[in-house]
Amino acid sequence: MVVESPMASDGLLCADSLSKSFGTVPVLFSVSFSLRPGEVHALIGENGAGKSTLMKIMSGFHSPTSGRIVYDGKPVTLPPNGGAEALGIVLIHQELNLSEQMTVTENIFLGREIAKRGILDKQAMKTRVIQLLTDVGLDIPPDTRISELSIAQKQMVEIAKAMSRNARVLIMDEPTAVLTEAETRILFKQVNRLRDQGVAIMFVSHKLHEVKEISDRVTVLRDGQWIGTTATEDLNLDDMARMMVGRELSDLYPPVNEPNVDADIVLKVDGLQTKNLRNVSFELRSGEILGFSGLVGSGRTEVFEAICGLAPMQAGTITTFGNEGRFTSVAQARDAGIVYLTKDRKGKGLLLEEGMQTNLTLLALPQFANRMMLNKKQEAEALTRAVRRFDIRARDPNVLAQDMSGGNQQKLLLAKVMEANPKIVIIDEPTRGIDVGTKQQIYHFIAALAAEGVSIVVISSEMPEVIGISHRVIIMRDGRIAGTVSGRDINETQIVRYAAGLNEENIHA
Repeated sequence: MVVESPMASDGLLCADSLSKSFGTVPVLFSVSFSLRPGEVHALIGENGAGKSTLMKIMSGFHSPTSGRIVYDGKPVTLPPNGGAEALGIVLIHQELNLSEQMTVTENIFLGREIAKRGILDKQAMKTRVIQLLTDVGLDIPPDTRISELSIAQKQMVEIAKAMSRNARVLIMDEPTAVLTEAETRILFKQVNRLRDQGVAIMFVSHKLHEVKEISDRVTVLRDGQWIGTTATEDLNLDDMARMMVGRELSDLYPPVNEPNVDADIVLKVDGLQTKNLRNVSFELRSGEILGFSGLVGSGRTEVFEAICGLAPMQAGTITTFGNEGRFTSVAQARDAGIVYLTKDRKGKGLLLEEGMQTNLTLLALPQFANRMMLNKKQEAEALTRAVRRFDIRARDPNVLAQDMSGGNQQKLLLAKVMEANPKIVIIDEPTRGIDVGTKQQIYHFIAALAAEGVSIVVISSEMPEVIGISHRVIIMRDGRIAGTVSGRDINETQIVRYAAGLNEENIHA
């Protein structure tokens, strides 16, 4: 494995000894990085490693504390707030940068409208957008409002918008985080097409198998410092993980203890039906880790939104700890010992413009109220415990949730739901968009909870994750349970067969 010098002379866009501090807190330490024309250069590292800071400096959204940017062989000061797009440097944000009430066409041409004699040429813009949408495999009318699209469709619109800018440099922040495998294939086709056209592409991702597939070189950051830049062909996935975290990750998944088949049934669902679900029935036992798998759109999330009172039930019974009854709110479910950790931590899980303490105690607020007043001392003590227990890393205890890394946001969300002292924890996509080191921490935390007798449901689209931590896996297909596997049958072949409808069995377990 050959590690390159951190500075390269043949780069189109180069970072030369960049450092960045926020106030008195340094987050990036003399990092150098280069993007060559016609290459995909992956940037990887744990949450908080400095990836977001580096790419925001290289796209003009942050200014460095020291060091310089070199573009096309010349030192430059990049225009702020997206102005670097005029120079051909385009950043696709992980947080989608679209106007919800405007159409696809209006978003793509916002600020760059085509006009003839002072009048908007709507047909010309529409024709161009139709071609762009076709290129990214998105079959929607160009006059569709963004608010009517799914998250994955919005991501593809962002990519189409970037392609319309004729970028020389394209910086992609977790572009596949919300995409299905089929959508990812379409994206990679476009990435390869842009690379062949000579575009320099920075690809930031936590999905190491995708990094291995799509990139030409890989740069690793750790704790704000450059660790190495290496040709992708010289690295395997273990090499990448080791460089990221500075330790071996052979124990990514903790040992799964044998489930107690005689343990008490804590949750029984019988004949659950909603608009999209049909006759869903299953049981959950004390201390069990129950995986829910299936293709996107199979109904995994809908099952637990209905159970926890987030979506209406049309039929069926819910029995919790021997008590039958439906929940009509998250608070009712919480009081019954059930908490739900949403997969959309930024949209539904956290108050991004509030601090850690406010977010931590929000679900369990009654525990911190004293005569209609919040006990701030108790809240502060709870935050101190949570930071230690969940290894939440933040440069300042008063930091806003929106300024935390994705992995630390996820830890805060876990701490938030656990503050309610639940007996049943439902976790939807527990490790989406977080690094491999934080994944390991979360998997071990889940196993420790189960060992204490807490019952866990893990809803995940990551097959290795479901296989690695579950005692039993239920597979959904078309709004119903297609099958259940346990023990040695928890393997990719069996799960895929049920998910694809190749097994005829329809088990209600």
